[in-house]
Amino acid sequence: MSGLFDLTGRTALVTGSSRGIGNALARALADAGATVVLNGINTERLKAAETAMAADYPPGRISSCAFDVTSDTEAARGVAWVEENIGPLEILVNNAGIQHRVPMLELDVADWERVISTDLTSAFLVGREAARHMIPRGRGKIINICSVQTDLARPTIAPYIAAKGGLRNLTRAMTAEWAGSGLQINGIAPGYIHTEMTQNLVDDEQFNAWILGRTPAHRWGTVQDLAGPAVWLASDGSNFVNGQTIFIDGGMTVVV
Repeated sequence: MSGLFDLTGRTALVTGSSRGIGNALARALADAGATVVLNGINTERLKAAETAMAADYPPGRISSCAFDVTSDTEAARGVAWVEENIGPLEILVNNAGIQHRVPMLELDVADWERVISTDLTSAFLVGREAARHMIPRGRGKIINICSVQTDLARPTIAPYIAAKGGLRNLTRAMTAEWAGSGLQINGIAPGYIHTEMTQNLVDDEQFNAWILGRTPAHRWGTVQDLAGPAVWLASDGSNFVNGQTIFIDGGMTVVV
């Protein structure tokens, strides 16, 4: 049974993986045996993440490629670099994302477009480039990182909600076009995950109390909670799973 989840010899690219959830997902795939390429646009932070992660794995297992996931030419360059320098790309995790908090009546169009471009369009651009290589080989895994905001709305984060809702349907659209070529495309929708980037929310007593009360599991999620589902969706254990968005949220989206 364990062989179903063995990723040894497979190359994975995780966008937005110099820290936070993306970095944790990259480590989960590496722990399962994958050769992992980290990605980001801050070259200094990305190189530091590569160095730190490479120390925990055999030589050649961890590398990085800096490219802008919101640019079609950069996405093509990045995926081509992986194919030419690391190996056939078999696993793509579209994790890159940003947040911008402001009421809609005060929201600049430029900020709306920046969030949509990073959180939604990037998955289309990088996913399309990956698929160009995966389809002729007849296999490949694409995992789009969604959110509880795929299903739920909160004030002041309209572009993020729109992007994450769109990402679920992009996952379905990819499935409609590429599943017949041997690809599996699915989404993971994390709930509220305790990371360095959400520490300020954890420290907010009122917000923290709301999370603990609103989540049936009565706790914040951890990055470790996402590891198992990510490995499953990247492995042969999910070969007949397609177009699904798996909510890892402690039950938040199923209980009112």
